[in-house]
Amino acid sequence: MALTLLHTADWHLGRRFPAFEHEQEQELTRARLDAVGRILDLAESRNVDAVLCAGDLFDEPSPDESWWGGALREFTRRDWTRPVILLPGNHDPLTPNSLYDASHQFRAGLPAYVRVVDRKGWELSLGDNAVVIANPCMSRAGQTDLAASLPEREEGDDRIRIGLAHGSTFDMDGHQANFPIARGAALDRGLDYLAIGDTHAFREVEPDAAAPTVYPGAPEATNFGERDTGNVALVFFPRDRRRRAMVRPEPVGRWTWREETCTSVPALRALLTDPQLRRTVLRLVLDMEVPMAEYDEAERLIGELSGSMAASPRVGVLTVNREQFRLAADAPIEFGANLPEAVRSTVARLRARAETEPEVAGRALHHLYRLVKETEAA
Repeated sequence: MALTLLHTADWHLGRRFPAFEHEQEQELTRARLDAVGRILDLAESRNVDAVLCAGDLFDEPSPDESWWGGALREFTRRDWTRPVILLPGNHDPLTPNSLYDASHQFRAGLPAYVRVVDRKGWELSLGDNAVVIANPCMSRAGQTDLAASLPEREEGDDRIRIGLAHGSTFDMDGHQANFPIARGAALDRGLDYLAIGDTHAFREVEPDAAAPTVYPGAPEATNFGERDTGNVALVFFPRDRRRRAMVRPEPVGRWTWREETCTSVPALRALLTDPQLRRTVLRLVLDMEVPMAEYDEAERLIGELSGSMAASPRVGVLTVNREQFRLAADAPIEFGANLPEAVRSTVARLRARAETEPEVAGRALHHLYRLVKETEAA
């Protein structure tokens, strides 16, 4: 190989997850910074020639010091000569008040091997046979094609040319995009590889093109429904420039985000046997109506998933939607032969109420059932 690169993007350091409980939110937010360490460790273990960071490394242009300080620690603890190139994206654009500005403590504290793309037409030579050319985002939104405005290959330039930009590609006719990147941009500018960021899934935009255009995806997912996240791209350039660069996804993420709907207690039991749950952010939807005995078991299984003071959770991060989790108010209730008449009368009234208020009446029946069973056990 003539050259090996690690291409990453969309770290979104400092991203908040307010839909989760405080401790869960902290764990997910910290995981993004942990991923930076794994990315740089991978770059070292693969002995890459450079690391390309294609934008949206921070979730906003002026994040709290805890986030840019954490990233700075990851960079300064390494004694490297290989360049790491930071490209401002649309979430963290190059503006006078951003952390990429020369006056900011983050920019000022970066070691010499970390380079910031701070102007249009920015270039960095990688030895004698390769060059990186880049354009930064300078605002949160825009319709400029930052790839199309990269310098063209000049006559007689036989170097490997790598483009670096941030934006959305046109995958459908008429599709509106932020900082749109047109089809064929890599070949039009005489590039051997176009490294882009924005989409959170790993994807080769034009798999059959002579020059790859690639999204590495986010190293950690940011929401449910995202697919093919948790990777960086390793890029290998052969010595013969007539051969296409080879691209391989390499996993670096810790968390898998997953939505699961359970419609029965057996399905809930089966979920607990999944060995991947500890590394999963799970949104569990309970869509079932169960009799009282199964309702108790379902509550116990949910308790095992979420954990307690005395037991570790089975799921890394769990959120439960109970809106469709219902107790069957008209299901047979085996209270026993010696049920007092007053209790029987209360059960009858609750069942009648269940016709208009099934949720309230169902829960009341469930609590009554538990009280009777506890009294019988005593």
